[in-house]
Amino acid sequence: MGSKMKLVGILAVGAVAGALTTMQLQAVARNALAPLPLEEVQQLAAVFDRVKAEYVEPVDEKKLISDAIAGMVAGLDPHSQYFDKKSFKDFRENTGGKFVGIGIEMAMEEGLVKVVSPIEGSPAFRVGLKPGDLITRIDDSPVKGLTVDQAVKKMRGEPNTKVVLTVFRKAESRSFPVTIIREEIRMQSVRAKMVEPGYGWIRVSQFQERTVEDFVRKAEELYKQDPKLKGLVLDLRNDPGGLLDGAVALSAAFLPDDVVVVTTNGQLPESRATFRASPEYYVRRGAADPLRKLPAAMKSVPLVVLVNEGSASASEIVAGALQDHKRATIMGAQTFGKGSVQTIRPLPSDTALKITTARYYTPAGKSIQAKGIVPDIWLDETAEGNVYAALRMREADLERHLTGADEKKDAEREKAREEARKKLEEQQAKTKEPPKPLPEFGTPEDFPLQQALNQLRGLPVLASKTAPAEQRAEAPAEKK
Repeated sequence: MGSKMKLVGILAVGAVAGALTTMQLQAVARNALAPLPLEEVQQLAAVFDRVKAEYVEPVDEKKLISDAIAGMVAGLDPHSQYFDKKSFKDFRENTGGKFVGIGIEMAMEEGLVKVVSPIEGSPAFRVGLKPGDLITRIDDSPVKGLTVDQAVKKMRGEPNTKVVLTVFRKAESRSFPVTIIREEIRMQSVRAKMVEPGYGWIRVSQFQERTVEDFVRKAEELYKQDPKLKGLVLDLRNDPGGLLDGAVALSAAFLPDDVVVVTTNGQLPESRATFRASPEYYVRRGAADPLRKLPAAMKSVPLVVLVNEGSASASEIVAGALQDHKRATIMGAQTFGKGSVQTIRPLPSDTALKITTARYYTPAGKSIQAKGIVPDIWLDETAEGNVYAALRMREADLERHLTGADEKKDAEREKAREEARKKLEEQQAKTKEPPKPLPEFGTPEDFPLQQALNQLRGLPVLASKTAPAEQRAEAPAEKK
């Protein structure tokens, strides 16, 4: 399982969502390639020849071919990508959870870079970038017309160098420049603390190479503070995903031995697999079982998992496994809905192809592609209701996304997004002040966390006032 690697994920600036990605270290054998359609290949060659001969300025032949390949792959789905030599090098360097950049999770919206979330403690976080901000210029270059990879490259750089971003903030209807000094971002993917006597909180912000070890260390610290822990909140909000073996291991920390955590299914035999809560499915080659140090009580401690629209891929695997095995109460909002697997195929000349090869399924056989995990108890972001929830992107909002089972156009979600945007604009017009930012996760002002604690203590839970009626009906308002 040591070859399980993450998606482009949060490189210099981030990603559309997290990953469930497999690194295949061997190239595809030449004789395994399908026959090429001759007429279409001749057409491609003819276009290449015309561009090379007639374009207004001389063009780089290698770049033309690289761009043609990138365009072919980009037309498949939002998560497939062609890596040229430089971007593949960046990908391999950054799977360890550190990189040089500004520190945002990003997506593309209407041709602009959209801030999904600033990474906690990063330069982008410190200068005040917010979820939903749109980056319209990077230094002197307009973002419109750039690919994701090109935008990432422009925001990357050497440590202690500056980049000037022009940011449009919809909620305030204004644009403003922000100067950010690039630095090495070391992701601290696990945080934990005792939020009150007898109750612990563990936040996993991304699944990286050291996430499982860090999780075990934090869990040990909690149990040293209180060996008779009454309840635990596992916080996966805004966790974009990451390493598959990390998701399997984190699930195994709470589940009975050898139960199914996730299954995958695709066209290739290797894409059809079952991953269980056993060391052989998450221990890396030559390493010891990282979960061996966990207190035995972890298997039975009352557990709540917090999720929201930013919980994607690997974090959805964990939430889905714990929900299907009735090990935890899932609380929050419907998750991102990235239910696909990407495989990295190294190619000649130190390039590679990241291609979607499978869908993944929860232990009960449910595909969450373009749907997500539906919580057992819906929660709003604040006691007054939601502020940003309807504005957050989900898999179903991405162009060319793989369709989910029984997927249909979600007119109600589009309506909710438009109403939320209008409400924010009206509030801005009245108060001349931007909306109050949401409290930091893990603080006493964190409303969903307080409801999770109420659930663990057997107290009334203030369920969502804004969840669609039929979705509220799917889950009980309260579980004891």
